[in-house]
Amino acid sequence: MMDMNYFSLTLCEAKKLLQQGEITSVQLTESIFSRIDAVEDKVKSFITLDREGSLVRAEEADRTRRQGRAGELGGLPIGVKDVLCTSNMRTTCGSRILEKFVPPYDATVIDKLNRAGAVIVGKTAMDEFAMGSTNENCAFGVPENPWCPGYVTGGSSGGSAACVSADESLAAIGSDTGGSIRQPASLCGIVGMKPTYGRVSRYGLVAFASSLDQVGPMTKDVSDCALMMNVISGYDKRDSTSINLPVPDYTAALTDDLQGMTVGVPVEYFSEGLDPEVEQVVRSGIDMLKDAGAEIREISLPHTDYCVAVYYLIAPAEASSNLARYDGVRYGYRDMEAETLLDMYQKSRSTGFGDEVKKRILIGTYALSAGYYDAYYKKASQVRTLIREDFTRAFAQCDVIVSPVTPTPAWKIGEKGDDPLALYLSDILTISANLAGIPGMSVPAGFSSEGLPIGIQLQGAHFNEEALLRTAWNIEQRAGIKGRRPELG
Repeated sequence: MMDMNYFSLTLCEAKKLLQQGEITSVQLTESIFSRIDAVEDKVKSFITLDREGSLVRAEEADRTRRQGRAGELGGLPIGVKDVLCTSNMRTTCGSRILEKFVPPYDATVIDKLNRAGAVIVGKTAMDEFAMGSTNENCAFGVPENPWCPGYVTGGSSGGSAACVSADESLAAIGSDTGGSIRQPASLCGIVGMKPTYGRVSRYGLVAFASSLDQVGPMTKDVSDCALMMNVISGYDKRDSTSINLPVPDYTAALTDDLQGMTVGVPVEYFSEGLDPEVEQVVRSGIDMLKDAGAEIREISLPHTDYCVAVYYLIAPAEASSNLARYDGVRYGYRDMEAETLLDMYQKSRSTGFGDEVKKRILIGTYALSAGYYDAYYKKASQVRTLIREDFTRAFAQCDVIVSPVTPTPAWKIGEKGDDPLALYLSDILTISANLAGIPGMSVPAGFSSEGLPIGIQLQGAHFNEEALLRTAWNIEQRAGIKGRRPELG
């Protein structure tokens, strides 16, 4: 293989070549940066790059490998969504208010990646504070879908999805509050997993909505997703919502057989507004699962219609509380023209935050205010319980739920900018997993007539990521599109 093509490898392929001594981590990392140099001006997937530090870590990985001490991800180049604290790189959250912020510590997931020997090449673009479905809300430029210039990547982990799709990193880390891993994974033709709430530590993840946020992997294939899950999962005493359960070997779940498994198909997810090409790809995927030995069963999730309304009360309410810390006092942007403390608060937040963030803070503050709390936030929390109970009943009948990820393939940048409701509805099929705290993932399964990727969503019971990986692996083996990458020149 030519040196310049190492960037096209999967994590598992590159790991094998490193172990066999056929390539070095330095060669692999240099290949990634040559790819970034070639296509980043088209894709715009990174906010910050660390070429110098990456090569130092690659040299260290090669050294430890020669000593027989290589970690699970030893010497493998990975991108990280710019919402996880990194002590050696700025963490902006895609916002001007944190443009120059370098955290004094590493997030637990970053610490796990470092200890596994990963080479973090940079921080990827994202919607500001993870608020968005297209990555158009990033203060540092809008990434473009590698499959079609001028089209959205999805959001809010759009930069992570784009950099993996464009071979600018072998894998990436994203975060998912209402579909922010799965939706861009589907639109960019890669694999993305939102683990069960509590499976992966949120310590050092800059909070948007604390009861919904979850960190997860974004990869070129299902095997890489399982490998990444092995590394980042596990209990963390620094995260009060972390669950102390043993972590299985997720790679062992990848068996080419679904005998004895029941797949549920929710009638509510195949309703008006679903693009016919998306439905065709998903129905085809269901047939693949049947061929693999799974039993297919129609199920109902009756409170699906309430998910968007519930989410857009709970998430902004939690954001309103979480983002109160950005006041210009302790860290982040401060307006130096202000003459009084109140004036400084107002000007710093007005200038530092973008429009979408300010809108959600206002919605959340209103929903939590005296006289409205019971009518809005409390009611939304009660309906959230009903949504969770829907899934509990569903998983008494099936092991995995299969559905579309998003109602349509990717659309043009700017196309839905004047219609916030249309943007919010693009998350209608992914939000429920966050409200219920269950794991969900997207696996590539086909393409639209315009050549845009279409993924299939899989959802499972709490802490049953293995069932999702096994099901996704079987779709991947049968869909016949594994390894297809966009032609970026």
